[in-house]
Amino acid sequence: MFIEPDRREAAQRGPLSAHVVVLGNEKGGSGKSTTAIHLAVALMKAGQRVATIDLDSRQQTLTHYLERRRLWARKVAKPVEMPLHFCIARGEGLRIDENEAAEFGRFADAIAEIEHRHDFLVIDTPGTDTYLSRLAHSMADTLVTPLNDSFLDFDVLGTVDPQTLEITGASHYAELVREARRQRRIVDGKVTDWVVVRNRLSTLGSRNRRVVGEGLSTLARRLGFRFVEGFCERVVYREFFPRGLTALDELDEAALGTKPSMSHVTARLEVQGLVSSLMLPLDARGKKRAEARAEWFMSAFRPLDVDDVLVDEPAPEPAGADPAPLPALAQARRPAPPRSSATAAPPPPPPAR
Repeated sequence: MFIEPDRREAAQRGPLSAHVVVLGNEKGGSGKSTTAIHLAVALMKAGQRVATIDLDSRQQTLTHYLERRRLWARKVAKPVEMPLHFCIARGEGLRIDENEAAEFGRFADAIAEIEHRHDFLVIDTPGTDTYLSRLAHSMADTLVTPLNDSFLDFDVLGTVDPQTLEITGASHYAELVREARRQRRIVDGKVTDWVVVRNRLSTLGSRNRRVVGEGLSTLARRLGFRFVEGFCERVVYREFFPRGLTALDELDEAALGTKPSMSHVTARLEVQGLVSSLMLPLDARGKKRAEARAEWFMSAFRPLDVDDVLVDEPAPEPAGADPAPLPALAQARRPAPPRSSATAAPPPPPPAR
């Protein structure tokens, strides 16, 4: 069983645009899809209406993640949150311009379906420079760039001096984002909030972690982004994928196949901390929906009490006992008993002569 957005209620909300969260990084394996699914589930658990778009038409990691989530929920008959999801198929023609036109048409149709009916749109982009990826970056209200905590991944943002490790310039992906943000300001005057998320952090302090942090601080002042801590290197994030689960779902031995550990608890705290650090504009009405949904989850599979279904037959009254008094309303509606001859009223007196 799964929970999807209520389109009827969403259609009554008026022409409000969804807040667009784009997961972008041209370096593969940085955790874009893992971060995207956790953000989507976290927002839905907060009562927000969420839609997702997978632009990685070849890998389709986010799409496969959601398919496994839906399948697992049906097999175990447990309710889980599911966003409205679109996977944009890539063009297979021989001409690049025709392929881009076809992909843009599919993307535009998905946006039209989502824009005014949802609070958030989460877009997962491929680890390559594509036409739709650039378009999504220019639409982002919040751009989230997961980055493995090493200079191997840092290279997509900036170049460093090989001896002093000082920042010497911006790299190719940083230039792409800079141009996308400039286009966004031209279109509607808004500024994209660019957040770099440091993933696969070591649980222990190290020189690499300190030096990478110093490099990010310098680059953040030049490029205008902020950086926050994301997910540490944990095996549990890989274990979630086959079942489509997240660290925010109800995790027990039946769901995981093993007893939950402190690593699962810590992973949940990491996700909650990341969502808080992103400072997304949560809809106040979503909190009420979240409370109602949580109450429904608590009672969805709880068996009904017997007292709610069956009513005990009243016990027979002992012989000679006075009948129990009726309620006032029942007494008022109780018909008067017919008069017998013994209790009939006396005949009227004869008329006087």
